[in-house]
Amino acid sequence: MSRPDEPSDADLARQAAEGSERAYGVLVARHKDRLYGLLRRYLGDPEEAREAAHEAFIAAWAALGRYDPARPFGAWLRTIAINKARDRGRRLAFRRMIFGDRDFEDSGAHEHPDPKPDAEATLLERERLAHLDHGIARLPGPLKEALLLTAIEGLSQQEAAEILDVTVKTIETRLYRARKTLAQTLDPSLRPGR
Repeated sequence: MSRPDEPSDADLARQAAEGSERAYGVLVARHKDRLYGLLRRYLGDPEEAREAAHEAFIAAWAALGRYDPARPFGAWLRTIAINKARDRGRRLAFRRMIFGDRDFEDSGAHEHPDPKPDAEATLLERERLAHLDHGIARLPGPLKEALLLTAIEGLSQQEAAEILDVTVKTIETRLYRARKTLAQTLDPSLRPGR
């Protein structure tokens, strides 16, 4: 997001399409953290998420001539990122099938527990969140996409529907199924908020 005294994403995208690497660098800086977070949850693997984000930014740079400034740049970029995540997700699924089901998550949450007096509670909450992240990463792509865009990215169902090129009713159905699947597959003792 830009402040009033900064150029808008649309202005920066236009400048970048005209060849300004600096303008594109500002766009990358504005969107990289949220995009990485989305991809991290989608793929369940930090390194895969970094690589997918990198690929998404490269693809966006190449496609800037097709960007419609009437559409929010972040939504356009997330559409590209979701497509890159789908590609990587298929490759990860293939690797899991060939090499077995190793834990592809590396949330870093367990590495350095907080030494505060309630460190045990903090560690348990981190484990719960890592468990939830792992469960989300295992959802089928369409369910995962709807859940991540609305519940994690904070987009409306209408915005998610536009990004995924489906109806709002389809998003509602996918959200219902995603939540139901998570409720059935997550260990009750590790669900967040317990």
